[in-house]
Amino acid sequence: MSEELPSVRDVLTGQQVADTARSIAAMQEPCGAIPWTTGEHADIWNHVEAAMALLVGGQVEAAERAYRWVPTMQRPDGSWPMKIVDGRAEDERGEVNMSAYLAVGVWHHWLVRHDPAFVAELWPSVRAGLDWVVSQQVAFGGINWTPTESLSLLAGSSSIYHSLRAGVALAELLDDPQPEWELAGGRLGHALREHRDLFADKSTYSMDWYYPVLGGAVRGQAAYDLLATRWDDFVVPGLGIHCVDTNPWVTGAETCELVMALDNIGDHRRALTLLTDMQHLREPDGRYGTGWVYAGENPDVRWPAEHTTYTAAAVVLAVDALGETHGHSTPGSGIYRGTSLAPHFSELALECGCPSADGVTRVPGRTT
Repeated sequence: MSEELPSVRDVLTGQQVADTARSIAAMQEPCGAIPWTTGEHADIWNHVEAAMALLVGGQVEAAERAYRWVPTMQRPDGSWPMKIVDGRAEDERGEVNMSAYLAVGVWHHWLVRHDPAFVAELWPSVRAGLDWVVSQQVAFGGINWTPTESLSLLAGSSSIYHSLRAGVALAELLDDPQPEWELAGGRLGHALREHRDLFADKSTYSMDWYYPVLGGAVRGQAAYDLLATRWDDFVVPGLGIHCVDTNPWVTGAETCELVMALDNIGDHRRALTLLTDMQHLREPDGRYGTGWVYAGENPDVRWPAEHTTYTAAAVVLAVDALGETHGHSTPGSGIYRGTSLAPHFSELALECGCPSADGVTRVPGRTT
């Protein structure tokens, strides 16, 4: 079985990936929810990411149980609460990034399992979630974080761009066109490429730096140039990357997301280096610590002390992505690279107010 699982030569074997997937399954609750760690809350984005890792790590039953839990927490408007504990909302706010991400998970399941009945079962939840998300789009093209807070987050909106491409791919698979998602994706892509200054300033967080590349909106030379702007601010050689640029600690999940962003643009050398560097967070049983403090008053300690499902999931998916060129991968390995998603949306600059918007009357559609 381990020979069929993702692996990266000289970094992680298929058996080690299986062990990590098993560590995620061990923290899954009987209802199917996957919390951040035992006793913590769950949120739909990290829950779906963990389900994706379970699937490619050989834990198929646990993955599908996780997916089937998601609709049970969806609200009539299509959104999900921000935090869920023991089947109840701890934070009632609907959050757009979380409410969009099921589309990525279901498309990923299709790539790996090719199960049309499973896709059809989850499609109503995907469709309702993305309908609610696009209803939160604002004039410049960003997506409001919540209905009650008037700000658009760059990292979250970048992930939504990815989710919309997955959603349109599912819509095409099921012959249920969703042209409004394509319009929203075109406007959002333009904002992510041309108007990042209009998003809320979260520039101390590394996610705001690499997520436009990870989500696929920024590509080619522009992606290389964007990653070059703050590489030295966030990357700590030999350890991984910062979560926040002002604090002396590195985190495994963000490191592995940068690995996948680099894989998106074909920069496998630096991606492999970072994946190797963050293995100091690995336990012999396959679990991963969240982060490592390397300087300050109390250096050389794990922080936080727990082992998190989202860190383990990011490792598994990064291994699958790099396994395509440096080991072994599953059919879902290109989920972030976007090779199987709907093509990039036509860039719509309507209403954003920039000079390139003047006179734009493009017909909605997609371009490769």
